[in-house]
Amino acid sequence: MIISQRSELTFKHNRNIGRHGWLRLTPAYSVKVVESLLTNVQSKARVLDPFSGTGTTTLCAAMHGHDALSLDINPFLVWFGRAKIYNYTSIDVEEALFCSKMIIDIARKQSVEKQCFIPELHNIERWWDHNHLESLSFIRSALAAVCTKGSPVSDLLDIAFCRTLIQLSNVAFNHQSMSFKQKTGEMSLFSTLDDDCRVFSENVTQVLGSIDPQPKGTANVILADSRCITKQLSSPFDIIITSPPYPNRMSYIRELRPYMYWLDYLRKSREAGELDWQAIGGTWGIATSRLSEWEPEPDSFVPEVLRVLLQQISACDGKSGHILSRYVAKYFQDIWQHIASVGQVLSKGAQVHYIVGNSKFYDILVPVEEIYAEMLKETGFHDVQIIPLRKRNSKKELVEFDVKAIW
Repeated sequence: MIISQRSELTFKHNRNIGRHGWLRLTPAYSVKVVESLLTNVQSKARVLDPFSGTGTTTLCAAMHGHDALSLDINPFLVWFGRAKIYNYTSIDVEEALFCSKMIIDIARKQSVEKQCFIPELHNIERWWDHNHLESLSFIRSALAAVCTKGSPVSDLLDIAFCRTLIQLSNVAFNHQSMSFKQKTGEMSLFSTLDDDCRVFSENVTQVLGSIDPQPKGTANVILADSRCITKQLSSPFDIIITSPPYPNRMSYIRELRPYMYWLDYLRKSREAGELDWQAIGGTWGIATSRLSEWEPEPDSFVPEVLRVLLQQISACDGKSGHILSRYVAKYFQDIWQHIASVGQVLSKGAQVHYIVGNSKFYDILVPVEEIYAEMLKETGFHDVQIIPLRKRNSKKELVEFDVKAIW
């Protein structure tokens, strides 16, 4: 099953589209790319996605009859991926519908008793006005009281709650990253609570109605660090289709905060910064401050084109250029650690497809696709090709590529 709602922070580009009902939280373009690559796989294969994100590759591969595994370092995305691929029964659906009605009844009673849970998200009333915040807290507290955390029913209702979170928020998605809408006048608590409970109920109905039968193949999502891939995996894979974070300073942890705080994956702001530091490509909070002290490992492979670019970026805009240069260097060191180890879990002749986009810093174009290609060659891959896929936005220089190779 999957969420069929444009309710994303990090999933800002998603639409309620896709050939399968499973794929409605996945950008149609991403689904198209993955499915086109899988179409060329003639026999049943073991498919790996080391950067799971919203689970596009794993879900598409399983729908095509392959056995798929994806990894992610973010526990929220691991939960979300597993919730998408779970084979829910009719009993799960009936129980979730029954529990949702109980949750609404309890939430209305809590509004009188003023018992509620509000996460410690910094400046939380920027995200939700006071009345929406209170009604969300009543619904969340009721959900926790009614459902056993980690159960299929809880997962379904948590997904509906995540949709409700963003639907009622002050967040807009008219930019690469999220932004905040101008607040409107406040309504009375009781009319807001009734309206918000109705939104939650509608989301439950839509989530339950989007459940599809189990795919032909198998699928799983595990919590793992893709930089040390051999520690978690052993059996050989036949194909990798993945889209790592792009080196554009976008923090996926920052974008996912509302979900992660409300669902108790984060409790303190420092935890968000720590997770961002562990992730590839993120730089926000603690992660940014640590860049000033970070030093590259001496044995990391650095293509000549990257060495030149790092010097150019560092020379721009004083201290900021120095920090950005370190960010780019750390990003590619992390990617190198991943690529250097990935061959150990591939079968002979395995294909890899890295869907990546290039970047610009101070008008300096970083040819991400060329650096990936050099790293693949350095580790022993052959038939390395760079295939342009599409322009990413109005800037003609920014393009998405498929960097493909054979092991």
